[in-house]
Amino acid sequence: MDEEMVRKVARVARLDLTDEEVGRYAAELEDILSAFEVLDEAPAMEDFDPGPVPVEDRLRDDEVKPYPDPERLRREMRAADGWVRGPRLT
Repeated sequence: MDEEMVRKVARVARLDLTDEEVGRYAAELEDILSAFEVLDEAPAMEDFDPGPVPVEDRLRDDEVKPYPDPERLRREMRAADGWVRGPRLT
């Protein structure tokens, strides 16, 4: 991207760039755009045929693990009025 194009884009975007900034951005944008040239060499999606993709569920077996102290949990959750306390919604 040359400096003239950077100036046009800056004008459309209503950016006030110094000559130093225009030169720096022109060089940086040129580097960025040249990195995308690699994509020109990549095969197009219409040429790509992945074939069927196998799908496999990988679930672990459920394991029942007893809570260390269920009675303590029940005591801590029980409010004075007999209701079970939960987190306060804000």
